This record gives sequence, structure tokens and C-alpha cells, in this order.
Amino acid sequence: MKKVMFLMAVAGMFSFAACNNAATEEEAVDTVIAEEMVEETVEEVVDSAAVAVEEAVEAVVAE
Repeated sequence: MKKVMFLMAVAGMFSFAACNNAATEEEAVDTVIAEEMVEETVEEVVDSAAVAVEEAVEAVVAE
């Protein structure tokens, strides 16, 4: 009985060791690329909004 319990405990340790939560290098690269794309999109939206505001101000001033 002791041998069976020992084997069960060892099997449990191996199962926890196999469940590694560390991200692979490919996933890390994909995350960085996605973050860069989001930053570029945000910059484009902010720039286009600034242009729209400037045009609106010029239109009001011209009137």
C-alpha cells in the first residue's frame, strides 16, 4: 500500500511539473507585435482626430 501511495504522489508531482505556465518565445513575440500594432493604430486615430479638430477650428474661424 505504501508503494502505491508513493507512486501516486510521484505521479502527482510530475503532472504539476508538466503544467508549466511559462509563455513560449513565439507567444511572447506575437504579444509584442500585437501591442505595437495597437500603439500604431492609437497614434493614427489620435492624429486623425487632431486634424479633424484643426479643420473644424479653421472652419469656425473662417466664418
